[in-house]
Amino acid sequence: MAADLKEDPTFYDRADSHIHLANEHCANIGRGKVSASMMYGCARFQAWNAACWAESVEEMKAKREETINYFVDQYRAMLEDNVDDYINNFENYVGGA
Repeated sequence: MAADLKEDPTFYDRADSHIHLANEHCANIGRGKVSASMMYGCARFQAWNAACWAESVEEMKAKREETINYFVDQYRAMLEDNVDDYINNFENYVGGA
């Protein structure tokens, strides 16, 4: 995964905070809707993050594909790691089938 925990020891604390908030929302609405809102919020935040990196709208336009590819690649790697973790620990995390 891209996160270097030696340089960022609070990485998982922040991630857990987002997960905790999502779980709170699941008490009132379905997981699918919470997931969609969480993905939208993440995408919106990353678009803002990319805009902050750019010195101009022209630069943001020029780096559009690079920016999208970076975030999609990062998300895919993190999703793969977590899906594999759930596959390997399904009984402990979800329960037996």
